[in-house]
Amino acid sequence: MAQPVAIIRTKPDTLGPEVRKFAQAPLRQTAFLNSVPKCGTHLLRNIVRMFVPTEQHYDREFIQVQNLQQHIGALNPGRPSFSVGHLLFADISLMALKHANQVILVRDPYDYVLARARFSLSDQLDHPELNPLKNGAVSVEQMMNMMIFGIPGKAPALREAFTFHAVAWLGTGAHLVRYEDIVDHLKDLETPAAATYFRELLAMFGIAITDDWRNRVRVGSSRQHSATSREKLSVGMTLPEVLPEAQKQAVDFMAPGLRALLGYA
Repeated sequence: MAQPVAIIRTKPDTLGPEVRKFAQAPLRQTAFLNSVPKCGTHLLRNIVRMFVPTEQHYDREFIQVQNLQQHIGALNPGRPSFSVGHLLFADISLMALKHANQVILVRDPYDYVLARARFSLSDQLDHPELNPLKNGAVSVEQMMNMMIFGIPGKAPALREAFTFHAVAWLGTGAHLVRYEDIVDHLKDLETPAAATYFRELLAMFGIAITDDWRNRVRVGSSRQHSATSREKLSVGMTLPEVLPEAQKQAVDFMAPGLRALLGYA
């Protein structure tokens, strides 16, 4: 039986014209941003795009196992491009990414619960299985717990999401990047620490930093170019700014050792 199709309603991309204002050096090797969903994918994607010619942006769709065969050309080592997706750790993913510079993006699992709940409750996500949960059908606390423990047959548990989108990739040549580190260095781009960080971050994708890197990063990280930034989500319920203690304990029960493994202990 076919799985229900989720539709994400976002405004058209506005970054392309900004990218073309800067001189670009073509990618020499395929680059792929692989992420746990709702971990800041659009932020890092847009920063990297500022250093890649628009002709090498593969932006038809986020690549996943379900649609990998339709979009396998994005990972062709003979035609290097920059693409983005949520590829599970699987045999077909490993073979497809054999020649790519791959970066795995994660965020603190505590904050992931809130981000995923917020997006799932927003008008921007049209999902047959999740739509009935909106408009007060469940409480905020219940929704957060569903993001942690999953919904049988409808949505994966937190442990599954992090295991197959991130943890299983560790030690295989993929580079791990934490969303919070990006945000911290964006706060003060003039520091030597920020210069070192973004030089190393871009190198993970096979990209050399440029003299005007700060201007590019500022444009790419601007929230006006993010289709799913928090302020653009229409959510009918108010979620807390910090995950409540009961849900933190639930995360630790559901995925013991996960936060330490990712460097959040």
